[in-house]
Amino acid sequence: MEEKFKFTDEEKLQLGEIATRLRKLMGDSLKPEDESNLRQQLEAEISDNKISRDIFGLNPILLSFQTAELELEEIGMKRECVLAIMLYNSIISGNLSLERTEQLFGKSVAQIIHGLVRIHELYTKTPVIESENFRNLLLSFAEDMRVILIMITDRVNLMRQIRDTDNTEAKLRVAEEASYLYAPLAHKLGLYKLKSELEDLSLKYLEHDAYYMIKDKLNATKRSRDAYIEKFITPIDEKLKQMGIKCHIKGRTKSIHSIWQKMKKQQCGFEGIYDLFAIRIIIDSPYDQEKMLCWQTYSLITDMYQPNPKRLRDWLSVPKSNGYESLHITVLGPEQKWVEVQIRTERMDEIAERGLAAHWRYKGIKGESGLDEWLNNIRTALENSDDMQLMDQFKMDLYEDEVFVFTPKGDLLKFPKGATILDFAYHIHSGVGNKCVGGKINGRNVPIREPLRSGDTVEILTQNNQTPKRDWLNIVQTSRGKAKVRQALKETQVKDGLFAKEILERRFKNRKVDVEESIMSHLIKRMGFKETSDFYKQIVDNKLDANDVVDRYIEERDRELNQKMAGVVRSAEEFSFDAQSGQAVSYNNIGNDDELVIDQNLKGVDYSLAQCCHPIYGDPIFGFVTVSGGIKIHCQNCPNAPELRKRFGYRIVKARWSGKGQSQYNITLRIVGNDDLGIVNNITSIISKEEKIVMKSINIDSHDGLFSGNLNVLVDDTSKLESLLKKLRTVKGVKSVARL
Repeated sequence: MEEKFKFTDEEKLQLGEIATRLRKLMGDSLKPEDESNLRQQLEAEISDNKISRDIFGLNPILLSFQTAELELEEIGMKRECVLAIMLYNSIISGNLSLERTEQLFGKSVAQIIHGLVRIHELYTKTPVIESENFRNLLLSFAEDMRVILIMITDRVNLMRQIRDTDNTEAKLRVAEEASYLYAPLAHKLGLYKLKSELEDLSLKYLEHDAYYMIKDKLNATKRSRDAYIEKFITPIDEKLKQMGIKCHIKGRTKSIHSIWQKMKKQQCGFEGIYDLFAIRIIIDSPYDQEKMLCWQTYSLITDMYQPNPKRLRDWLSVPKSNGYESLHITVLGPEQKWVEVQIRTERMDEIAERGLAAHWRYKGIKGESGLDEWLNNIRTALENSDDMQLMDQFKMDLYEDEVFVFTPKGDLLKFPKGATILDFAYHIHSGVGNKCVGGKINGRNVPIREPLRSGDTVEILTQNNQTPKRDWLNIVQTSRGKAKVRQALKETQVKDGLFAKEILERRFKNRKVDVEESIMSHLIKRMGFKETSDFYKQIVDNKLDANDVVDRYIEERDRELNQKMAGVVRSAEEFSFDAQSGQAVSYNNIGNDDELVIDQNLKGVDYSLAQCCHPIYGDPIFGFVTVSGGIKIHCQNCPNAPELRKRFGYRIVKARWSGKGQSQYNITLRIVGNDDLGIVNNITSIISKEEKIVMKSINIDSHDGLFSGNLNVLVDDTSKLESLLKKLRTVKGVKSVARL
């Protein structure tokens, strides 16, 4: 049977003493039924054995009473915060519900506890909490400023109580969190006293030797330090009294943590740190005379001691964003020692010591960040009320333009409000964003346009066949995400364009159609595309059939040709050729007996040999008038001949060779044979021995005992070609030789 929870005699005594002090500190803010309801709840938990000591062996009830007292003394919170602190463990352990808490103690208490519970849930995600993002997430999650204040005082109290614990590992973890999470939070909220204590205790636990080395040296030099402080402030005190300025002056030794940081920064020993203390002059002044009296005091001190102008810090004219106001100067005091002097009023000192919970009587300086604006709202609320009742309606809108989410590994990322799953994916990596098909938020499947919310754990789902879409630009909200989507779309557009062009080139080649860019551009515009990229995109997406594009291109080409033929482009057919002389003679009408005679004396006609059939001297040929007015010479048995005669008979011109071949012609031979040793050598040997035949290239492939290949050769005419073909066919092992 589990041992029943018991208070030790010392704990009972401590609890009674703290309870007495709490009653006194809380005064009238505690309702008559609060104490009895709280006692009943705690007694029920103890009797039902629902309370257990924590990992340090500490009594959770006593710990909560200690935190509540610290909250009252250092920050000044009253009923709601005290009750929330004492009831929080009951909520976490499941011994009390938030609904029941609201019934017994009111909505405000339940609201604070709800904020504490949300913070507790964040820790279950095991995040990397030593980050600025996590501090900001804590602030945005808390909803109520008092939640953050309770967290800080609770950690200060815990740090005080664990000094003698045997659980070293847990103590170090708590100290690390205090150092990189709670101390910066306390600093951000202006709680300098608590911040210094957190830093010093963290140093004590984390760097034991350094802490006690500095502490011992401070103790050893305390007497001389106190004497020097007295020597420094006595003449100042007398002068200020003569001027009629009411104040009190005190020397404050810098925190052990601050001294240790200076030693590390300056890379020196304790003796190398000269500003171990600061003099604080606190003036009793009406609000409207504060700045004047502070500057009068500054003038007095700088008249008495030489100032260092580089070390002047004026937080009177422009207070810090957390409300801190003070005037800091460094002067050369007696014995040629530099001394820091802080000048402030009683009101300013209260703010510096107690932070945001001080009852400020002024409107704060508006800062630039979300935190500053939030603090100003709190100052306004506190300015108009002597208690915290207005905080019951106050919901913190800190970082209302930002959200903080976790990766599956616990890393914390910051995004602007409205950012989506797709933004998260592109933040991780461009490749992840480009393949994103959705995600999971806290284990729940969501689409790519799902907005992110603070505290969510986000996982990205990808598929290899996913590609960026143009409407993604409307989904991503971050500039980084939009830039990556645009880049991905641009890269995809280039790839699509190249792929689409390759598809079209194959289709045109299969149809033996030459492509002219000007006609293609006209066709794309005629089809309704403003951007060429959109045209290619539709081909890649199979929304536009490449064969249809070829057909429409041919129609567009013919249409433009007909327009030109009706006007300018008649000149190519307005030539008659004398077969005997070979001279070109202009004529206006084409007759059946007219023909183009190709020989070396032909001038005045722009003609070329077609690439589809590669005619050579001696081949039966015909001419075809192109759009540009030039003439293409085709073989009579050209693969394109039937289509050209059928569709463009009016552009066919009879032609024949005359005289001797004017040059060598490039032809390609296709050879197939047995893959016997030396057969290729025999083939090339025959070609090399032929007069006026030049071999340009040879490309041979071998497979399953056969070889096949293409030979590019230059020949004078068909007679030379036929002779070569006969000789090649006689080579042993050659199965076929054909002209392509």
